[in-house]
Amino acid sequence: MDNNSDKVIIVEGKSDKEKLISILNEPVEIICTNGTMGLSRLEELAIEIENRDVYILVDADEAGVKLRKMLQRELPNAEHLYVHKMYREVAKTPLMYLANILLGARFIINKNCLG
Repeated sequence: MDNNSDKVIIVEGKSDKEKLISILNEPVEIICTNGTMGLSRLEELAIEIENRDVYILVDADEAGVKLRKMLQRELPNAEHLYVHKMYREVAKTPLMYLANILLGARFIINKNCLG
């Protein structure tokens, strides 16, 4: 969306990013890891976004947990957002549920996502 935004959300895939774009009503940079991210790229990313508000929103599955742990080491000040385990994937989480997660993290969202 907007690389000049103070807020960054890190997600796993393109479908996650597209879903968040449809919910958000403010400029937010959304970075896709495409499931995994090499350590050197992760270190570069940490430097690029170190002075911004970083949020991590990954799937509630084994790959997501592993990625979250890697990101937590490199980005210790990031705020972690979680989807419910019954949905497993960010992309499969209902819009209204995701909108409430983002609202709880002080994002401005599209009102039509609240039902």
